[in-house]
Amino acid sequence: MTTIRSSSDDAECNAYNAAFHELGLSWVWDTGLYASAVGDADDRTGLRNYLARHQPHLLIAHDADFLVDAILAAKARCQSQLSAAGCNPAAFIDWSALQQRQIGV
Repeated sequence: MTTIRSSSDDAECNAYNAAFHELGLSWVWDTGLYASAVGDADDRTGLRNYLARHQPHLLIAHDADFLVDAILAAKARCQSQLSAAGCNPAAFIDWSALQQRQIGV
């Protein structure tokens, strides 16, 4: 189900969630989590802070810069694809439903 919104935070959440989905990460950000993760920081700093606070186990196996670069590259790619397809970048997408694994697929 898609609901039209006009918030730039919703558009950013969609882009991040699309990137997380593309990378196989089961994270889903809403605008509140996006605001607390990124806040007034730039994307790179916000992601590093999020990883340190909420996903520290990943930093044991992966370099933080590697993860941040992968997420930001996927986010940019997803934003371009959504834009090229003529999608409203702020339309609500239920990313948690998309993250659910399907049996037999």
